[in-house]
Amino acid sequence: MMKKSDFYYDLPKELIAQHPTEKRDQSRLLVVDRNTGELQHRHFFDILDELRPGDCLILNNTKVLPARIFGVKEETGAHVEFLLLKTVEPDVWEVIAGPGKRAKPGAKFSFENGLLNAEVLDVLEGGNRLVRFTYDGNFYEVLDRIGQMPLPPYITEKLEDSSRYQTVYSEKLGSAAAPTAGLHFTKELLAKLREKGVEIGEVTLHVGLGTFRPVKTEDITAHTMHSEHYWLPKETADLINRTKANGGRVIAVGTTSCRTLESVATFHGKIEEAEGDTDIFIYPGYEFKCIDALITNFHLPESTLIMLVSAFCGYENTMHFYDVAVKEKYRFFSFGDACFIR
Repeated sequence: MMKKSDFYYDLPKELIAQHPTEKRDQSRLLVVDRNTGELQHRHFFDILDELRPGDCLILNNTKVLPARIFGVKEETGAHVEFLLLKTVEPDVWEVIAGPGKRAKPGAKFSFENGLLNAEVLDVLEGGNRLVRFTYDGNFYEVLDRIGQMPLPPYITEKLEDSSRYQTVYSEKLGSAAAPTAGLHFTKELLAKLREKGVEIGEVTLHVGLGTFRPVKTEDITAHTMHSEHYWLPKETADLINRTKANGGRVIAVGTTSCRTLESVATFHGKIEEAEGDTDIFIYPGYEFKCIDALITNFHLPESTLIMLVSAFCGYENTMHFYDVAVKEKYRFFSFGDACFIR
């Protein structure tokens, strides 16, 4: 049995990146050979040397909602914060409300002097609220005006430029968190990769806040995985199948792209156009069915994401290169450095 504590490593607080690097592709890159365990210390722009003509890179084109909104209770003027999680039906959302005692069914709230109004419909199991919003115009444009980026809890400093918590190819609104491995790419770097003969495909997986939910059970197989919505379009499926047939590598940018591809390969038995919800939990012992290499950031101790990396790279390899990354003072988590596991 693999235990949660098997995936613990000691991380000094000062290595948790509070800000992105000045330029996206100047973060550091730890290159890991999963067969030999060999490590190379490089920079992200060196990914150009690591990828070969005929490889394909799979990006997650989800876009983060500015999902934190601050308002007041209409009756009392008491302050409230909502964090929008997902849309349940038009204008009805599941949200986290704080303080929760102010958000009982029937309670009404106003945001930005009535630009957006809300009424609590129900309290869900687990404490989240079901809320109906009313507004003039387009909901997402209103949200863009009044909302803030929902940065992860370990980032405590203000982000000056909210675009730095979006990838340069973000397109489909719906995530509560960024697919952070993609934050290192610039449009120029992607253009150079295309020039080299690396093909680029896109999937969509809307990242939920469950990605930050800690594993609470010591036996990791008892952990209940959160569910996220994905879409794999036909042109991306065709690209992956063509790449495989021609002997190229399928390289997932981030655990979200990885989970999308592995979900489709697992649920459908092959890579084809697909849309659905996945709660796939990848940990050591899982047999990968699609990806050949992975670009990812450094993840929290005892998280489902370090378990996924361990499944792909091997448990001993993974815990070793994390130890090396700590000793070499790599920057960790969302705004941190990256690794390329080949």
